[in-house]
Amino acid sequence: MSMSTGRIKKALSGFYYVDTGTELLTCRARGKFRKDGISPLVGDWVEVRDLGGGEGFLEKILPRRNAFARPAVANIDQLVVIASGAIPKTDPFLIDRVAAIAALKDCDLILLLNKSDLDPADELYNIYTTAGFTTLRVSAETGEGLEDLKPLISGKLSAFTGNSGVGKSSILNALDPEFNIQVGEISEALGRGRHTTRHVELFHLACGADVVDSPGFSSFETDELNLELKRRLPETFREFAPYLDDCRFVGCSHTKEKGCAVLDALKDGKIQKCRHTSYLRLYEELKPLQEWQEKKR
Repeated sequence: MSMSTGRIKKALSGFYYVDTGTELLTCRARGKFRKDGISPLVGDWVEVRDLGGGEGFLEKILPRRNAFARPAVANIDQLVVIASGAIPKTDPFLIDRVAAIAALKDCDLILLLNKSDLDPADELYNIYTTAGFTTLRVSAETGEGLEDLKPLISGKLSAFTGNSGVGKSSILNALDPEFNIQVGEISEALGRGRHTTRHVELFHLACGADVVDSPGFSSFETDELNLELKRRLPETFREFAPYLDDCRFVGCSHTKEKGCAVLDALKDGKIQKCRHTSYLRLYEELKPLQEWQEKKR
């Protein structure tokens, strides 16, 4: 019985399907994980014992880069946020909220402005290129920008997310027509229809990218809006970074204090008003969270 390293591609009913590079092993996991309060997640790199006949035993979970609660997935390299200036028009706050969570989780963020054949989304393009995010105009319809996207996602695990109707599936299908077939087959096998947050799976695209497809990513369940984000919120806004140590008060909230370097930078036009407005909205949303709630969870 040999040991090998692989990645969990999907998890279903207590079985973990581990891609070792040479085969897909159907594995059960050791009981000690449950005892230690660790659950193997899709995206985890793991050590498995090959039992032969396509079956294995999950022995060890390797250290994670990050983990998300819902959808339950680990080791995401980047979040690819799909937005649009056409209908439905994307509210920048939705992008900023995901960007803050990405920063907290040590994920890169790529912004795709889809439907650029209908609307170039100049306002969104200017906001996010100025804030220092990789931003591409793309069109699932005409194929614009997709060749530029491929090298950015190749060799990485990306989670695609975006508000409903913005064209997430169309982009994935335009990147790889096989994608839709794979997803359709799984929906049929599960018999629960396309939109089920209980099922997360990694797909490999022809361009060399791995993607997580899960409806859960479109709404980022509030599990990710937690105390850690409350404590570290200012540092999740990348353009605040140069100013955070220059505030007059330690523990400055960067909302209304005198002598706040972030607010001075905002006044001088070095930070965009709409980005700071999103910061204030998130600050207010997280404010009611108390330390004792963390202990209860």
